Amino acid sequence: MPANLGLTDLMDYTNWERGKFHERLTRHGDAVLKTTAGANSDRFSTVGDIIKHIFSAEKRYVERLSGRPLTDPVGVPSDSIEALFEFGRQSRNDLQHFVESFPAHEWDVLRDFDFFGGILRATPRKIISHVLLHETRHWAQISTLLRINGLTGDFHDFVFSPVLGGEFLRSKPA
Repeated sequence: MPANLGLTDLMDYTNWERGKFHERLTRHGDAVLKTTAGANSDRFSTVGDIIKHIFSAEKRYVERLSGRPLTDPVGVPSDSIEALFEFGRQSRNDLQHFVESFPAHEWDVLRDFDFFGGILRATPRKIISHVLLHETRHWAQISTLLRINGLTGDFHDFVFSPVLGGEFLRSKPA
């Protein structure tokens, strides 16, 4: 059984999700990125800030796992759809390369990482799984924020995605 079984399915799903959000946000223009995250938001003020966080977290986790210096995303604007999604393409390319080239025998070896003033001990498989689940959680948050502000969308659930086959038909076949 391949070491990355399941991870590639989640990567395919989040790639599909990113594409759907890119289309949806582009239809509304860059101003949609300024949609507020609400008065009780903990760290991010706008939808653009949350998207930047999704992509920068992915990039930085891969950098940690690869022993590279961490990227400072401060130069990535939170108010440009194209700049954000270009950063997302870069972070996804890095993740794809990591998953494809990481030695199979190291996927389940615990590693220590300096993290927020402490030590995070986790396996690379857990870290990459977290990156992908973290992304899906934030896309759901963004969907809710957009819906509250009158910007509805279509189905984004995994079961409606093309990943692992199947399809959703709007009407029953004859």
